[in-house]
Amino acid sequence: MEEIIATIPDVPINFVRIGLHWTIVAAEVDGETRAGLASTVIGKHDHHHGPMVPEAGELDNMSSRQLALLAQSDTALLRSIGFATINALISHHPEMWEDLNAEQVLADQGKDKVVALIGSFPFISRLRSEVGELIVLEQNPGNDELPASSAPNILPQADVVAITGMTLINQTLDGLLQHCRPDSKVMILGPTTPLSPLLFKKNIHMLSGAVVEKIEPVLQAVCQGANFRQVHHAGVRLVTIRTNPI
Repeated sequence: MEEIIATIPDVPINFVRIGLHWTIVAAEVDGETRAGLASTVIGKHDHHHGPMVPEAGELDNMSSRQLALLAQSDTALLRSIGFATINALISHHPEMWEDLNAEQVLADQGKDKVVALIGSFPFISRLRSEVGELIVLEQNPGNDELPASSAPNILPQADVVAITGMTLINQTLDGLLQHCRPDSKVMILGPTTPLSPLLFKKNIHMLSGAVVEKIEPVLQAVCQGANFRQVHHAGVRLVTIRTNPI
């Protein structure tokens, strides 16, 4: 992440809001207000060891670079703030954006192939009928899902690997990438995903993420505990960038 953080402009922050499911950060860049999202990940917390957000109440007074550096924090919730800041302020590449969500891309890439999906997403039941075989890994597996600990055995079998952007926050992405075959197609998906071509250096081929287009309605939804479907309808555009766009 160091290379991406280095590209973040050092500008004043408009607001930081930590919602039940999503964290949102906004700032002014060249006269334009931009906002970014990331999953709110609480992580383990012992109430006897101080506050989870030591700077609570002062985050709006920090610079964007200071907040972006929180992506490297030892605390999951601070990393959520850091990635929301990164997503607000990374360089935009709209010429690379395709108006495709992750489900559409995986259905196309996974025809007659083995697809491994790390993370539970609402489109799973639909995607199963679109690809050759779908294997879902999840930290808290449900029906027809395997535990995330199965990744070392499953990922080498997969032609297409799709990994939730939350792995950036829980710091497991690099370990998962090590288990992917060199010839597999790898996607990072979800609103936490930074839409930065710099991630392609990690042998990642597709990034499916979110662009906040209507800040006020999205902010309202986030602060009132909305899930992502609600946040999306409030004013988020789903886009994909690829190493080899069509």
